[in-house]
Amino acid sequence: MFFRKYINNKYFYTGLLFLVWWVFFDQESLIVQYNLSRVKTGLENQKEFYNNEIKKDEAAINTLQNDTVFLEKYAREKYFMKKDDEDVFVVVRDDD
Repeated sequence: MFFRKYINNKYFYTGLLFLVWWVFFDQESLIVQYNLSRVKTGLENQKEFYNNEIKKDEAAINTLQNDTVFLEKYAREKYFMKKDDEDVFVVVRDDD
């Protein structure tokens, strides 16, 4: 048998023990590295999402500061503000 020569070698068992230790038990094991990689990817996705939200909010703030018509529309829709001689009716739809 060709493999018997390698299986009966003490270096084979030492290398196998090292490999098992490295994959499962070490502080820098492959399992820990894989989990950290998944966490890092999730955090990078969150960072991208929040950067996009910041850009949208900055654009909305810029519009609200410079456009009085949009500001009035936003206040009426979001905070149900009205003029003194108006009545506001809020229609709530049931989504089935």
